[in-house]
Amino acid sequence: MCPDPLSNSHAPLETASGPVHALAAAPLPEDASPAARLRARAGRHVAWARRDGLGRLVEEDGLDPRERLAGAVSAYRWRRAHPRPAGSARAVLVVGVQRSGTNMVVRGIERDPSVEVHNENDRRAFARFQLRDDAVVRGVVGDSRHAVVLLKALCDSDRTAQLLDRLGPESRAVWVYRDVDGRAASAVAKFGDVNRRVLAEVAAAAAEGRRTGRWQERGLSPASLDLVRSLDPARLDPWSAAALFWLVRNRLLLEGGLHRRRDVHVVSYERTVADPEPSISAMARFLGLEPAPGLWSHVDARSVRPRRLDLDPRVRAACTALETELAAAADVSLRRQAPRDPRR
Repeated sequence: MCPDPLSNSHAPLETASGPVHALAAAPLPEDASPAARLRARAGRHVAWARRDGLGRLVEEDGLDPRERLAGAVSAYRWRRAHPRPAGSARAVLVVGVQRSGTNMVVRGIERDPSVEVHNENDRRAFARFQLRDDAVVRGVVGDSRHAVVLLKALCDSDRTAQLLDRLGPESRAVWVYRDVDGRAASAVAKFGDVNRRVLAEVAAAAAEGRRTGRWQERGLSPASLDLVRSLDPARLDPWSAAALFWLVRNRLLLEGGLHRRRDVHVVSYERTVADPEPSISAMARFLGLEPAPGLWSHVDARSVRPRRLDLDPRVRAACTALETELAAAADVSLRRQAPRDPRR
């Protein structure tokens, strides 16, 4: 039986990724061999299916062949009815922190037949969940005959400004964020203590004045690196480490001034689930799509306020301050995309 995730103890716990102990010597997922990654992924899927049900797994990973076939047919029909020259598609980056509800937020957009979707496991655009070389990505977008090419580039969130500048003046980015408690609980349930192990490595390297070269560290400001080092992630419980990861990666939005850019739209997962129509309508207008019920009809009435985790007080204080700033940025994005009064 899993211990209460509200506990701040360092006792081992069982998650869908296996037991969480003291920092393990096992390689991080990106360092494992292809065969080991495949075995680990299969094991995780079995565990997730047992815990959450096969239907939830199929829904989250888009594994339903009927839905895939229907989507392919719909996209083909759209291209036939709306012939477009190659090179006219708008690139859209979905960015933020993993386990932030991006699947829920953009699922309706992905089902729009005018949108070509490339998720992180699409080898044409991604390698090990990171975007391929910029020239390759530009080629993927340039070859499309859809109106929009959507790239779920969470591992490349730190490169959002660079990618927008290189993918053309019509490119857009949607930064999705989630309540820190919901994100931390989901990350530990799904991936165990991976965030803790990565941040412990980052802290150790920072103490020696070097970088790890990992994507998780890329783009972090000196202030964020100092914070990670001072909090000693190896001594944090997995949930506090997952919250710290949420903090330093979401900081990238504000530290880089992305929230002030007109080509970046900030979306709150909780606000979207609680009242999907205005949130998803605003996102659709931002992307140049027509708002319609089909874009938000998939959103269910799940609870969006998870139980409050017993996080390390220092981590909690920093996360609370950032949540306020993220909410303000999301408010600005909503106001920017408010429907215009036709009488004006």
